[in-house]
Amino acid sequence: MITKEDVEHIGWLARIEISEPEKAEYMEKLNSVLDSFEQLDEVETKAVPPTYHVLELYNVWREDEPLESLPQAEVLANTEHKQEGAFRVPRIG
Repeated sequence: MITKEDVEHIGWLARIEISEPEKAEYMEKLNSVLDSFEQLDEVETKAVPPTYHVLELYNVWREDEPLESLPQAEVLANTEHKQEGAFRVPRIG
């Protein structure tokens, strides 16, 4: 069961402010989700094989073919933030 304190903790983790009325609303909604999972736990699934994908698709990836790179001037054409042939970014740290 999700408590008010759980909702406050989730809000703290997500860095969002949750008002008192919202806390009550989220408690109700999250407990409803947990109730749905409890119903799913009651379903007998021992005879059901594991399903990793709902469609019978395998290896749908295209072949990885190397292509020519774009010219440096074309890559940097749409930015004002360039320096010595590269993107200029803010210093980190």
